[in-house]
Amino acid sequence: MPLSLASIGSKQEILKIKGQEKIKKHLMSLGFIEGQEISIVSELNGNVIVSVKDSRVAISKEMANKIIVRG
Repeated sequence: MPLSLASIGSKQEILKIKGQEKIKKHLMSLGFIEGQEISIVSELNGNVIVSVKDSRVAISKEMANKIIVRG
């Protein structure tokens, strides 16, 4: 399922990142790597705050739709 549909606070594993190579590289530079465990901290103004690699990162819902996770 896309990350944007995951519940706040639930731990998720990244299975795949969809989209153009430029988008994939940008997300990977933020720590979104296949196999990485992440969780949604909150949602604010159409953005998703995600905990990844001991950091909090804000991404748009559009970007969150490109990250496929398993809970």
